[in-house]
Amino acid sequence: MNRKTGVLVAGAVVLWVCAAQGAQTTRSTEQDQTNVEVTVYNNNLGLVKDTRSLALPAGEGELRFMDVASGIIPVTVHAKSLNAPDKFQVLEQNYEYDLMDYNKLMDKFVDKKVKLVDWNQYQDRKETVEGTLISNNNGNPVFKINDEIYLGHPGYKVLPEIPENLIARPTLMWRYANSASDAHKLEVSYLTDNIGWKADYVFVLNKNDTGGDLSGWVTVDNKSGATYKDARLKLVAGEVQRAQAAMPAAGRMMMAKGMEMDSQFAEQAFFEYHIYDLQRRTTIKDKQTKQISLLEASGIKAEKELLVYGQQYYFMQYYQEQNPKQKVSVYVKFKNSEENHLGMPLPAGILRLYKQDSKGSLQFVGEDNIEHTPKDEEVKVKVGEAFDVVAERRQTDFKQLTTRMYESAWELTLRNHKEEPVRVGIIEPLHGSWQIVEQSHPSKKLDAFTLRFDIDVPKDGEVKVTYRVRVGI
Repeated sequence: MNRKTGVLVAGAVVLWVCAAQGAQTTRSTEQDQTNVEVTVYNNNLGLVKDTRSLALPAGEGELRFMDVASGIIPVTVHAKSLNAPDKFQVLEQNYEYDLMDYNKLMDKFVDKKVKLVDWNQYQDRKETVEGTLISNNNGNPVFKINDEIYLGHPGYKVLPEIPENLIARPTLMWRYANSASDAHKLEVSYLTDNIGWKADYVFVLNKNDTGGDLSGWVTVDNKSGATYKDARLKLVAGEVQRAQAAMPAAGRMMMAKGMEMDSQFAEQAFFEYHIYDLQRRTTIKDKQTKQISLLEASGIKAEKELLVYGQQYYFMQYYQEQNPKQKVSVYVKFKNSEENHLGMPLPAGILRLYKQDSKGSLQFVGEDNIEHTPKDEEVKVKVGEAFDVVAERRQTDFKQLTTRMYESAWELTLRNHKEEPVRVGIIEPLHGSWQIVEQSHPSKKLDAFTLRFDIDVPKDGEVKVTYRVRVGI
């Protein structure tokens, strides 16, 4: 112990003894950490588990647990001793977030003595003046020096100490009771806002648009106000419910057996979600965006699809569009299955598609969002609109048979200007009860309200699809 300052130094822990009250205050920083785990959710939420080794005095005392996230949700904090859980108890908790800055420091020293240090450029020496800070109105200080009032003063201000109720960084302050003689292995867990992650995928199509290679990346964006050094990182994919008034307790979800991915992450089922566990430690700095490879898969079978979509209102009124041309949308779809060299749950994100041009240079062809996709389900993304395949829609007849029944006749012209034949799907969403009266090509009833034609259009060719439909509402 330093007898002048009353400071005990034990490893990384500095203990101040307050002679007036006899209370003992221990400060803990990130230097005491022995393990950090961070679980990041899709909805800008993170679960932090911070384990530190602390030697605490016996009896009641105060622990200042520093270097926590500034985005911490205080009501979710839970602290326990891993090696002596029955000998450590938190009696009271405060979260101190009144961080010091210039104005707050100056406000705390109103009516107190401060030093004003300036450089005298004419005499080439430093001059120090002592005065009383009378006011600090929005950063405009007023000083009393030698019975004179100064509205501001040149030089920088020197304060004798840091006020007790101001802190340099966010801190959890606990009143605790301790009966253990050995150091505690203290695990502190809490939820924090302002940390999230997203997935991004790159799909490189082959020459014939029948397959390709898929790579995935995850991007962790940390704005939580803390750095997590050498941390175990886990990512949770799924829609986790968050209450408005009360936060759900962390750590109540049960783990289920999962599968290993051929990547840096191990994937497993987690309650009604999925966890991606990075198989190495990593440092996530505050205000940092970190990208980590999620998966690599090659030889995936895919299918390109050209679709023309109608609208329900077409079939219950006169259709008098000035421009009969309709967009022919381009989609790419593939099965997320083991037989297709995948079979792992894919987190929601953006899938970007590329393809080599005639000179072998990779070109961007489109992007779309994908939802959380379990194994054995289909991934379907819209790439863009076809350039060389044209569709035109004309209503050739319309009748209102009764107040609730309509009949209309249609002609859809498909023209293919490509050097190879194409297949175009025509999707017609119908309303109420409906019936096809006549048609030039066979169709399929996809569900109670959807009709589909699949039309083969030869290269440099044209096909006209006609049909008559009766709709009742």
